Amino acid sequence: GVGPSDASPDEGVVEDLPLIDEKAVQQLTEGLISHYLPDLQRSKSALQELTQNQVVLLETLEQEISKFKECNSILDINALFSEAKHYHNKLVNIRNEMMMLHEKTSKLKVSGRNI
Repeated sequence: GVGPSDASPDEGVVEDLPLIDEKAVQQLTEGLISHYLPDLQRSKSALQELTQNQVVLLETLEQEISKFKECNSILDINALFSEAKHYHNKLVNIRNEMMMLHEKTSKLKVSGRNI
């Protein structure tokens, strides 16, 4: 036959549990929240401040980067001007040489006519 040893070990456990007191659950929940909430709020405000500081830092870095870019472009412009001056001097020298050659050829033509 069916004896007490054949019964499931979980049988009757549900009936043994006390009824859950909703008020106690609410009070425990509020107690738990009130315990952790201040720390969480402090962490939240610290994170917000950190995020704001990071935004400011990023903006400052972007401004510094743009200053470096401006400096580089100024250096490029200076190099371009010095290169332009160099080629201008070359052109002036070539023009002077051409004028000198023109004078020599003109003298040669004149002296050639006199021969």
